[in-house]
This record gives sequence, structure tokens and C-alpha cells, in this order.
Amino acid sequence: MFKITLRQLQIFDAVAHYENFSRASVELHLTQPAVSMQIKQLEAMLGIPLFEHMGKKIHLTEAGKAVLDSAKSIEQQLLNLEHTLADIQGLKGGTLTVSAASTASVFAARLVALFRTLHPDVHTVLNVVNRETLLQHLSDNSIDLALMGQPPDNCQLVAQAFMKNPLVIIAVTDHALANQADIPFARLVNETLIGREQGSGTRIALEKLFAQHGHRFQAAMEMNKNEAIKHAVEAGLGLGLVSLHTVRAEIASGQLCVLDIQGFPLQRQWYLVQRDGKRLSPAASAFAQLVLREAKQIQRNI
Repeated sequence: MFKITLRQLQIFDAVAHYENFSRASVELHLTQPAVSMQIKQLEAMLGIPLFEHMGKKIHLTEAGKAVLDSAKSIEQQLLNLEHTLADIQGLKGGTLTVSAASTASVFAARLVALFRTLHPDVHTVLNVVNRETLLQHLSDNSIDLALMGQPPDNCQLVAQAFMKNPLVIIAVTDHALANQADIPFARLVNETLIGREQGSGTRIALEKLFAQHGHRFQAAMEMNKNEAIKHAVEAGLGLGLVSLHTVRAEIASGQLCVLDIQGFPLQRQWYLVQRDGKRLSPAASAFAQLVLREAKQIQRNI
């Protein structure tokens, strides 16, 4: 029987994830020689190479892939044990880790703040990230729950829609289209458009809408933050597509306006997402219930 330690599996998992000994050592707060030694000891114990070196890069061997699958399974079993023990203890401790798309940051912070008021003993972590990073968090099983737009269909995820997410076109209030009603979509095609980076939820939604009208969306400028889009629009650099939730204050103050363009607002949904088959801790279950229960009230207040 193999006498593999959990620490060895943790180190192996990190090296497999980063495909690099140096990056894994930084993540684990170990020296690179220490990481290399642990991998060599693990390979010697198993009697088979787990990595193959191709130039400066390393890749898992077939045996390495099998070990990684088992390591992930063991990690999940330990998480399940942690959650079971937390069930016994109730909500008097534990950790809740949530990742939210940057467009959801306004209400995500309010939901977490409300949760902290109800459960102050739970250590709560909120990551506000872009869509690509958020999906990586779900894939890595490094978070309990995610708040995001429409998740991709090809991932093993469970998603519950909990709140509407209207996407609108914004402009400065003195823009030529600002006071016009029922603006044809064709007018939008000829405007200077500021969009999110490729792969973001709002960018994907706009690309699909343009394709439905027989056009290819081309952004004059790309921004990876909604705040950057708002600032660019305020500076008169063009029109922007954002979630209505992120621009309420600017509309109320008269800094920006929403254009009345045919086909808008794009009616999307916010989703509460978790990995398929993941067993939620009591803290994560309580947060999920809070999100589904309080979403309508949160929406009225933003």
C-alpha cells in the first residue's frame, strides 16, 4: 500500500495546476528544491513518472492524470467531511467563499454584508473578478458559490436565476441620440462603441445581438472594468453597454443617460452558481437561501 501524504498530494496538485515548479513553490510558500524533492519522492514511491519535460514546460503523464483525478477526489472527500462537521457545529464558525462577476459587485457586496450581519461568526471572503477568472474558481473548486451572468452550457455547473440583469446602452447626456425615442438598432452599428473584453458576459450578449441583426460587433475600445467604461463614456469617447445595476447613480446625477434603442434593454439574468455535485457547507447553504430570498429587495434598492 502506498504511504502518500496529503502534503505530497497538495504539492503535486499545485505543480499540475501551474505546470511549473517555480509558480507552485511560490503558491505553496516553499522553495523550488523542496517542491521538486516532494515530487521525486512521490514518483519513487509510485514507481512511475508523473510529469514529462518538454523544453521548459512540464506536462502530466497518463499516470500523472490518474493520480490527479484521485487527488481531486480525496480533496473533495475532505471538504465533505469538513462540511459534515460544520453541520454538527452549526453556523458558529466556518468559512464562506463567494466569487462575483465585476458587474455584480454592487449587489454582491450588499448581500455579503447582510449575511455577515446575520452570521458574524462565519469568516466570509468575497472575490470580485472577471468572468474568465470566476469560471476558473468554479473549475478549481476554490469557492463555494458564484454570482454571475449566464454560465456556459459545457461546464458541470448548477445555476439558479435569482434576479433580472437588464443591459443598457449609456451615453453622455448631450449626445446626439440622448433625447431621441425608439432609435433604430441600425443607428447603433455606426456609433463608436466601448465594450468589455472578449469573453465577458456583457460582451457575449452584445455580440449575439449584433449577429441576430446581421452585423459583426467591433468595439472601438475594450475595457476590463465597468467603471472604466463609465469613465470613457463620460469623457465622450463613445457609447457603452453596461448592466443597469452598475450605472444607477450616474443616471440619477445626470452624468449619463440610457439611450432608447430598439432591442434594449437586453433582458438577462443573474445566476447563483455552484459546481455540480458539490455539497454546500451550512454557511454556503445559508448564503444561497439569503440570495434567493433577498434578491428582489436588493434589486429595488440599487
